[in-house]
Amino acid sequence: MLAAAVLLSGCAQSVDPIERLGKKAAQRVRPHDPAGERPYRRWGLAAPLPPPPEPPTRPLTGSAGRGYGLPPVVDHVPTRDRVVFLTYDDGAERDPRFVDMVRELRLPVTMFLTDSVVGPGYGHFARLRSVGATIQNHTLDHISLRGLPHAGQRAEICGQQDKLRSRFGLRPRLFRPPYGTYDTATVRAAADCGITAVVLWRASMGPAGLTYPHGPHRLVPGDIIAVDPDESLGPTLRERTTRVLRRVREQGLTVGRLEDYL
Repeated sequence: MLAAAVLLSGCAQSVDPIERLGKKAAQRVRPHDPAGERPYRRWGLAAPLPPPPEPPTRPLTGSAGRGYGLPPVVDHVPTRDRVVFLTYDDGAERDPRFVDMVRELRLPVTMFLTDSVVGPGYGHFARLRSVGATIQNHTLDHISLRGLPHAGQRAEICGQQDKLRSRFGLRPRLFRPPYGTYDTATVRAAADCGITAVVLWRASMGPAGLTYPHGPHRLVPGDIIAVDPDESLGPTLRERTTRVLRRVREQGLTVGRLEDYL
């Protein structure tokens, strides 16, 4: 019996160091796995963003103030939730690593697409949509709408509604006018095309960092942020997004889904 006990004890001692080594090795490797427990480190963030709160049960904006039946024009959402919203225009940038970034960070981004800019690149935005991005309207040809006849503005907006429906099986609810310029005819044309909100921005991220056309020179809950996709003048779209996310976290905010609030 004593010999058996010694033998079993010896077997246990011969196995345990190996098991312990395996556990230690796993502990050493796991925190450095960029696609594992800490994907935020892969994208230049020191810590993950807080999870967004439960979205409101109904949109926080309506037609009040814009005339009966007309969509509101918004650059900021009236909410006490500590969220801001990330938006991207045109569709010129089609970096597959940006798809990875949206997927791994679970970013609820909104893409305002222009048909003449996207061209044959709709497949890229289908992939973005499959990982959580939403697709909205930014006209057919990216022309400044202000001052154009109602019929011309309607053709630009409704035409892109039809294009996006044929590509993705949906008709967007949100519309961003190119360059942020619009007039009363724009809002009426958007209403004709089934748009429920005309979306501008209160902050934008470009080569020089965040800028604010009006209001506080800091992010506040409900801000709509436009991330400039033009990489010819500075950092990549991924780096610009990382810079926004760092500022969002520094100010105790997180990223929400715009479509949950409008």
